Amino acid sequence: MSGTGGEQARKTAEGLAYLSGFGNEHSSEAIPGALPTGRNSPQRAPLGLYAEQLSGSAFTEPRHHNRRSWLYRIRPSAAHPRFSRIDNGAVRSGPFEETVPDPNRLRWNPLPEPDAPTDFVEGLWTLGGNGDVTQRTGMAVHLYAANRSMTDRVFSDADGELLIVPERGGLLLRTELGMLSVEPGRIALIPRGVRFRVELLDAAGEGEPAARGYVCENYGQPFTLPDLGPIGANGLANARDFLAPTAAYEDTEGPVEVINKFCGNLWSATYDHSPLDVVAWHGNHLPYVYDLRRFNVMGTISYDHPDPSIFTVLTSPSDTPGLAGVDFVVFAPRWLVGEDTFRPPYFHRNVMSEYMGLIEGAYDAKAEGFVPGGGSLHNMMSAHGPDRETFDKASAAELKPQKIDDGLAFMFETRWPVTATGQALSAGHLQQGYDDVWQGLQRNFRP
Repeated sequence: MSGTGGEQARKTAEGLAYLSGFGNEHSSEAIPGALPTGRNSPQRAPLGLYAEQLSGSAFTEPRHHNRRSWLYRIRPSAAHPRFSRIDNGAVRSGPFEETVPDPNRLRWNPLPEPDAPTDFVEGLWTLGGNGDVTQRTGMAVHLYAANRSMTDRVFSDADGELLIVPERGGLLLRTELGMLSVEPGRIALIPRGVRFRVELLDAAGEGEPAARGYVCENYGQPFTLPDLGPIGANGLANARDFLAPTAAYEDTEGPVEVINKFCGNLWSATYDHSPLDVVAWHGNHLPYVYDLRRFNVMGTISYDHPDPSIFTVLTSPSDTPGLAGVDFVVFAPRWLVGEDTFRPPYFHRNVMSEYMGLIEGAYDAKAEGFVPGGGSLHNMMSAHGPDRETFDKASAAELKPQKIDDGLAFMFETRWPVTATGQALSAGHLQQGYDDVWQGLQRNFRP
């Protein structure tokens, strides 16, 4: 494979087949007859394979919450040498205690380009988070910038599932259960514990990374589709639009570094074979890709701007109904038709904490300073809303139907404050003077 990214990875990505449906019990085999019939663990698995269960939930959780997949592989996962600690690089995990939670509104420019050959794991950079990986509660916000594919390296995260949101450059994700292709405008969800390798679909250009984006690491309950309530049976993200991989395996000998994120630290072991050797599988503990432009946006057809919860794609439930450990929200292309309505997002203070990112274009609540690859953090009860330019323009606009199709923004929203890491608060790409965005809002009161 290429060390940077290029034709072979893209050719592979373009030829992939998928299985449709979120949360389904799927099955797939790369070789006919590799899946056993009528049982999960026969005395002798077909084709001399090893049967192995990968559990993403406790055995005794209710059936509709239970996540597990049966894998039929060339070698069992247990066949590996001892793991050893390696440097965590720029990866940090909960509990986040190197700084204190900050009530100030914060905004960052895009993550700078790497100054050396850097793959996906080497390019991970933690902005902040909450909770505790050892208690399986909370989340972390990471960014990544990479200019080469992972070569003879595989990664897995025992601390949580990974929601990958590319902003620049496409990725080919080779997972234990098969391959996924994800480019800007799509997301990929890698479940807890699933091993994968990231190959770049595009070669690095002059002075820029080949791939850049965002990652939400969810320590808590697995992401699921939100309940629709009064919306009814249809709307928001449709289950059929989530695509799972078909089985594909590597049968290779030779040294492969396997990196495991465990309880906040990175550990490494060198295998004598590729662990991506699953020939067949069935279950529902699966990776997915989803095209954000398939999101079925709900909105007002009378007046007022609805709460942004109607833009929720995925949610990680907590022990309190309706209060998410983390929500993934997308501001996808949509029509605005509200009468006598201030149409951009309203001024707001929220019990939840919000990290906003931008994939492309512009965000309709910020006319300047918020650029693709950048992000803003508004912790709980911090006042935020449109800047002066957006406010003035929206207050005077002719209220005819308006199509918002020149931007694609998203939000990681979480029940607890996000504590920024020390590296995030001292970063050169942290914007200074972000508060000035709102200083031009004048007194208009006329008693």
